[in-house]
Amino acid sequence: MDVKLGELSSWILTRDFTPKGITGAFQRGYNRYYNKYINVRKGSIAGVNMVLAAYVLFSYCLSYKELKHERRRKYH
Repeated sequence: MDVKLGELSSWILTRDFTPKGITGAFQRGYNRYYNKYINVRKGSIAGVNMVLAAYVLFSYCLSYKELKHERRRKYH
């Protein structure tokens, strides 16, 4: 998938933005990730670690507002 910067707008317009198209894009992305990192002959824990790291980062971003206030409190 080689898209040049000048062709980016026309490439985006050719994408399918229906719910079925978006679901298909997520399925293709999942299958691509699974086949590249999880379903390999000599597999390692790296693919699972990437998913766990993404989960930790995502949950930290969701709870950042509460953690920010905890950091400024003074316990006596």
